[in-house]
Amino acid sequence: MSKGDIRNLLSRDTRADRVVPPTGYTAHLTLFVSGAMAFLAVFALALSLASGRIADRWATELAGAATLRINAPTAQLAAQTEAALTVLRQTPGVASARALTGDEQAALLSPWFGPDLPLDTLPIPQLIEIVEGEPGLDAAGLRLRLGAEVPGAVLDDHSRWREPLVDAAMSLRRLGWVSILLIGGATAAMITLAANASLAANAQIIEVLRQVGARDRFIAGAFVRRFTYRALLGAAVGTLLGMTGVLLLPEASDAGGFLTGVGFQGGGWVLPALIPLLGAVVAFFATWTAARRKLKELS
Repeated sequence: MSKGDIRNLLSRDTRADRVVPPTGYTAHLTLFVSGAMAFLAVFALALSLASGRIADRWATELAGAATLRINAPTAQLAAQTEAALTVLRQTPGVASARALTGDEQAALLSPWFGPDLPLDTLPIPQLIEIVEGEPGLDAAGLRLRLGAEVPGAVLDDHSRWREPLVDAAMSLRRLGWVSILLIGGATAAMITLAANASLAANAQIIEVLRQVGARDRFIAGAFVRRFTYRALLGAAVGTLLGMTGVLLLPEASDAGGFLTGVGFQGGGWVLPALIPLLGAVVAFFATWTAARRKLKELS
């Protein structure tokens, strides 16, 4: 089907539009399905984009940081901490390294043990925060040197739990796109059923039109236009409601973690505007296919 054929099918034709009743359960079904699917597509798109942003942020932030834990008797803790800092300052790929203060370590433990944890009476290891720089940290080589000079040091480059987190975020991103494809397929199926029902209900009108010389292309165009514009209207309303719902979601915050910030940012707000257009395209081809097949059956 050429672009000219599509334009002709979508062009306003008052004579042909009278073929398809403007109201009825098929009209309501098309509007409802298009609106509901567009509403769900907005949230699926928001989830996919937010998951992609989170995966990128986790991959960037966690890849550039590491933690060194000093497990040593209290009498040796300060000396081993200073020795570890000396090793880190001499290590290529380490931009900076600093020992966390007691208050900072208490803040890290407070979500699990409460704010009144008595660190001074417990054998808490000393944590050293490492920020990586160019040309990158050689974790294996650093572990060997620390093992020889600082026996109580344990290096954690976050790779054990960074990769599963990033993989989980990317899986959510893929799930969002798969959901959008399934929504498009369900929309096409429902509109096809509605178009078939409308064609079957108007079988006598179609027979009369054929007797007076109307071609199947003329009849199919009437149904295609009606269902395409219905789908466009329903999807536009559903998209508007979906975007309103996304606006009402809580904004991103460290306290909320992954449960906040599910939405659009910057130019991402333009993407939902494509949903009604895609819904109309799906309705166009679904109705065109259903009309051609049904008209052949009615021949």
